[in-house]
Amino acid sequence: MAVQTAHTNTFTALDTCFTADLAALIGSEPARGLTPNQFLDLVEEVRDILADSSLGNFQDASEELDSAATYLTDALTEPGADQPALLARARTHLRDAIETAS
Repeated sequence: MAVQTAHTNTFTALDTCFTADLAALIGSEPARGLTPNQFLDLVEEVRDILADSSLGNFQDASEELDSAATYLTDALTEPGADQPALLARARTHLRDAIETAS
């Protein structure tokens, strides 16, 4: 149970840190209190929208978001995976994506 709580708390921290910035990139209102799956859906939505852009920095940001989505998916679905390491890598790609797109 402690692992699940830590896992949920980490996704809550990612939500708190990145949801508003991700939503701003696509001109939408940020939702709060996203579940881990909803947060992943937001990352994938922003990734797809930025990928369709003709701006190079948006396409680069989309690639960073694609990497983040991969790590988030693995953290959610891989039993026995090193979730803290996967989520830390996702966080790095999320931060890089937002910096690249801005």
